[in-house]
Amino acid sequence: QVQLVESGGGLVQSGGSLRLSCATSASISNFNSMGWYRQAPGKQREFVAGITLSGSTSYADSVKGRFTISKDNAKDSVFLQMNNLKPEDTAVYYCNAYVLSPVLKRRTDYWGQGTQVTVSS
Repeated sequence: QVQLVESGGGLVQSGGSLRLSCATSASISNFNSMGWYRQAPGKQREFVAGITLSGSTSYADSVKGRFTISKDNAKDSVFLQMNNLKPEDTAVYYCNAYVLSPVLKRRTDYWGQGTQVTVSS
């Protein structure tokens, strides 16, 4: 069973920075992509940033220019550097990894337990 463990959340003032980490129990080379999602109270979970096996990155428009996703293959970890944080970034942040099976034609997702990020104004 694949496990994803997030760390690095906390309370920060508006304009501050945090770095989230996600460690996997399996080699990250097993996944087609890894990324971060977030869920604010009363809202649906939303995509924040992703990084593919080849290293291509993508971001939600709301975080472009402020957040940076990266990975360390040797440490089987993915990171999210969050700068210039805003109160609207407050949410539980979840690490995600997925595998695409061309034979079964399905996607299998794995999720971490989430880490709280709170940005005060």
